[in-house]
This record gives sequence, structure tokens and C-alpha cells, in this order.
Amino acid sequence: MTDFDGADFFRGDELIADPYPYFDHLRRRCPVHAEPHHGVMMVTGYDEAVAIFTDPETFSSCNSVTGPFPGLPVPLEGDDVSEVIERYRDQLPFSDQLPTMDPPEHKAHRGLLMRLLTPKRLRENEDFMWRRADGQIDDLVARGECELVGDFAGPFTLYVIADLLGVPQADHETFRRELQGGNDPNRALGSAKRPLGHTPLEFLYDRFAVYVEDRRRQPRDDVLTSLALATFPDGSTPEVIDVVRVATNLFSAGQETTVRLLAAAFQVIAERPDLQRRLQDDPDLIPDFVEECLRFESPVKGDFRLARRHTSIGGVDIPAGTTVMVVNGAANRDPRRFTEPSEFDLDRANAREHVAFGRGIHACPGGPLARAEARVAIARMLERTGDITISEAAHGPAGDRRYEYAPTYILRGLRRLHLELTPAH
Repeated sequence: MTDFDGADFFRGDELIADPYPYFDHLRRRCPVHAEPHHGVMMVTGYDEAVAIFTDPETFSSCNSVTGPFPGLPVPLEGDDVSEVIERYRDQLPFSDQLPTMDPPEHKAHRGLLMRLLTPKRLRENEDFMWRRADGQIDDLVARGECELVGDFAGPFTLYVIADLLGVPQADHETFRRELQGGNDPNRALGSAKRPLGHTPLEFLYDRFAVYVEDRRRQPRDDVLTSLALATFPDGSTPEVIDVVRVATNLFSAGQETTVRLLAAAFQVIAERPDLQRRLQDDPDLIPDFVEECLRFESPVKGDFRLARRHTSIGGVDIPAGTTVMVVNGAANRDPRRFTEPSEFDLDRANAREHVAFGRGIHACPGGPLARAEARVAIARMLERTGDITISEAAHGPAGDRRYEYAPTYILRGLRRLHLELTPAH
């Protein structure tokens, strides 16, 4: 595709399969450039992205997961629209979720979340990851094939998050059925065809509300009790709904993005036998491999911000009320920061500088969890297999692959990845 100016990144589907040439086109024009269809300021430069991520005073996160749709219900006029944002932010979808909160509310709720993600709990959860990965891989290797997203990554990440939050084992299958029972691409967050509801995660809200209320009435020696009795950093007790929101956000956001990370990682492993051998011979390289995967195929294409006041980034004027898209996937391929950015380089010295998890106060708190899940899944799969290859029946021969990506302007990831697995000798 060459008509990048005519392409509609948000409503069209012509950039779904490969958005990177479009990102490069924008960056060559200017690392901060307004796309012509919806007036969104696209930020494709690394330094410019970091500047916005680390300036919550100027850039509100109220629209972080919705971007230009549907927008605030009133015109944004003047040199400072902070008052309008505060008056109407509750009318935006996902307004009760941590990613859309601004200080000081954000600080209190993130602090509550970090009280749940303690080092001890994460260590216990990693023990569960190893057991869970082994159990799932047993079946896949015996079959000699799998569809990685549905057969492994989806169930694996869901069960890991369920274990982390203490969801009773008896409810695990109910969670999977309710949250992964369909495969409608139009339900993907950021799909132009997906209607945005105000609280689209009713199932999680309802379940965690029951759990929290029950444990507050009758505390037990379990993780859900710790969740229910967690306090804000100042020692005050949250409302039940506050705890539910934090648990729901961790469950939904962490699960979906990690599935996409795993799919991208195993796609590289299967397409690159040389890298596969290196990782099998030296598993200590797996953490570096995960970081380069995050840089190369960021699970989140970008985050949105709304300019509170007139400002400038990279020498470009940004009027108050402008919707800004910080394009993580483009910033992670900025040649000013990463040499040969379109090449997957396992030995890249600065791969960890990527912004796949954002930066600043909204840096993804589940980053360590996602890294651990990827490390465990990759290590176990490589240990249990002699060879992992792409199914030509499903995706075509090398050099002429057919891959289908989620039709969303926010998330980046394969919808399916069919692999053939040769057992280790």
C-alpha cells in the first residue's frame, strides 16, 4: 500500500495486517503529525512519546482506551479544557478503569493494585505458571500441533490471572467460558465495528463484587480475603466497587495483551529456526528474547491522551482539547533510538528501553507478570519440543504466509497461530 494519506487508520482495515510502513510514513513527515480523517495527533517518535507519557499534568488519560470515539459530549474550546474534562469524564466509556484515571484518583487506585501485586504473591503465582504450562503442553505435544492462541495462550493467561487473584478453582471454567467463549473479531477493543458500552465487563464486575463482599463478611486464609481487605496507601478502606474495578482491570487488560505477546513470540520462534536453536541451547537468552518481542511487536499499538491546555511536543503546536495517540508500536521502531528497528535482533543492547508497557505513572503495573508468563511459556515449550514450525496448511509456505490480525486500532496481535510440534527426544 502506498496511499497512506488516504488510509483511515481508525475506521479502515487496510492497515491492520501491517501498520509499520504507515507509522514510518508519519514519522518521516514529522514525529508528531495530525492524521487527516479524525484530527488525531499521531506521535510516532520515541522521545516525543516519552515526553507525553511522563507529563500527566498536561495530558489527561480520560480517553486513553477510546481515543476519538465517542469523545466528550461538548465542544473543547479555549486554551485550557481541564474543567470540561473533569465535568464530563464520567460520560466516557471505561471512565471507571485505572488506565483512564488522572491524579490524584489514579495514585490511590494504583497504590491499591500494587498492594495486591506483592513480590510474595507474584512468586507463588509463578509456581502456578510452571504447573499450568506443563499440563497444557502435555496435550499439545501429544497431538503434534496446536492453534496457539486458542489452545494455549488464551487458557494459560486466563488461568494465571485467575490464580493470581485467588479465583476459586471451581470457577475457573466458568471464567473461561464467559470470557473466551466467542471469537467475534468485532468484539476486540478498538475495533471500528465494536460498540462501546460504559461498563463492558459486567461479568467480572459481578463476580468480583460477590467475592469481595463474601470475604469481608467472612474472612478466610486465601488470596481473595487479601484482595477484599486491601487498603489504600493512606490506610483507608476502599469501597467494594473500588476493589472490584482494580481486580477487573488487572484481569481483563493483562490477559488480553499477554495473549498477543505470546502469539508474537511463538510466531518468531517458528519462523526463525536459528533463533529457536539459540534459545533451546541457551535458555538464559529467553528474557532478552521477550524484550525484543515487546519492542518488535508491541501488543498495544498505542495509548491516547487528551491535551488539557495548549502546549507543544517536538516543536509542534498541540491545541487544548486535541486527542493525541502515542503510538507505542511506532516509537519502538524509531531509528533515532533503535538501530535497524525493523529487524528482530536478539542481541539488541537497548531492547529494554521499549515503551510497550508505556512509561510514567501509567506504565503497565502488570509488566512483570506478562514477562514472567512469556518466559515460563517459552521455556517450557522449547524444553518439551524438538522443533516448532508454522503450519503451511493453515498459513501457507514460507515466503508467502497468510496471517490474520485482530481488527483493532489499539491492539496488535494474531487472531490465530497454527503450529506443528515435534516432541523432544
